Amino acid sequence: MKIRGSDKAGEKIEPQMAPMIDVVFQLLIFFMLTLKIIEPEGAVNVNMPSGEPTSSANDPLLTPIKVRLISNESGQLVELLFGGAPKGNGEAAYVALNKEIRDYVDNLQASGAPMDDVEAEIDADPELHWNHTMKAISAVRGHLDTSQNPARVVPLIEKIKFAPPREEGGGTAG
Repeated sequence: MKIRGSDKAGEKIEPQMAPMIDVVFQLLIFFMLTLKIIEPEGAVNVNMPSGEPTSSANDPLLTPIKVRLISNESGQLVELLFGGAPKGNGEAAYVALNKEIRDYVDNLQASGAPMDDVEAEIDADPELHWNHTMKAISAVRGHLDTSQNPARVVPLIEKIKFAPPREEGGGTAG
C-alpha cells in the first residue's frame, strides 16, 4: 500500500505572500480613510493651585491681578470683581475687565516692567458655569484688534492661575 503524495520528498510549503500584502494594504487604506484629524483646542497657559500658598519674591511694583467671579446657587454669574472693584455681571463686565487689563498692561509696558512676570489670578466660585470662567480667561488673555486688516488677537497676560478653593463659610465677596 502506497501513501499518496509520498513521492514528494521534502517539498517545502510556503504561505502565499500576495494575499497577505493585499490584506495589509486594505487595512492601511481603511485606517487612513477612517482617521479623523482634529485640531487641538486653544492652549491656555493655566497654573492650577497647589495645596498650600507659596510666597514669591516678585517685583514690588507689580500689583497682583485678581479677578473674582461670584455665582449664585444655579451657577449664573452674580458679580465680576477686578481688584475688588465691581464690574457687573453681563457681557459688559467682560468688556470692562478686558479694558482694565489693557490699561494695566499699557502702564506696565510704559514703565518698562517685564511682562514675563505678570500673572493673573482667577478666583471663581465652585458652582459657576464653566463658560463664565472661560470668558474671564479670554478677557485677561487678550483682545481682538479690528483696526488692522486682517484683524488680529493682541495678547495681554499669558500666565493665568486659579485661586485655591475657599473654606466653607469663609468666603467673602471681595
